[in-house]
Amino acid sequence: MRKTPRQARSREMVERIVAAGREVLVTDGYDAFSTNRVAAAAGISPGSLYQYFPDKAAILDVVIDRYTEQTADRVAAAMADRMGGAGLDVVRDIVDALVSALEADRALLHVVAEQLPLARSKARREALEQRVRELASTYLIARPEHSRRPVPAVSTWVTVLAIENLATRWVLDQPDITRDQLLDEIVAMVSGYLLS
Repeated sequence: MRKTPRQARSREMVERIVAAGREVLVTDGYDAFSTNRVAAAAGISPGSLYQYFPDKAAILDVVIDRYTEQTADRVAAAMADRMGGAGLDVVRDIVDALVSALEADRALLHVVAEQLPLARSKARREALEQRVRELASTYLIARPEHSRRPVPAVSTWVTVLAIENLATRWVLDQPDITRDQLLDEIVAMVSGYLLS
């Protein structure tokens, strides 16, 4: 951001700009995203927008950062809540939490997953995956009976990426597969892999 908002009015203005940025991104898509469209959606002049954000990339960064943080927080909280659980119910609950987190803003997920250049979202995605892998590795180290794989860090890398991609595609593609069917199939896949 160009300047840090200190007064309540300034903070409200920034929030309006960010909310408008999200709306323009979802409605018009990444290619049509512009500061003029964001300013119009926020009901302010482009000059007012430029007081806080130097360009459209700065607005995009805040919108995507917030989305990624919210998704990561939801998934990490769900995992932390279930770390004491046992067996495949834990896997099912965690996958269900991931699907719920992704469904919370399907429209923005669509833009992030399918429209944003990889370079714009790669570091954020990797940070989210790392956070989830660390929690999963901690779980597998603490509960070795839940995996026969020799290296927890490797097996969690494979598992987390597989689950993330399946959950993302299910949310975006909306195939003729129920949520319960998806969860059952992912649990079967993970248990077959970890316990083989």
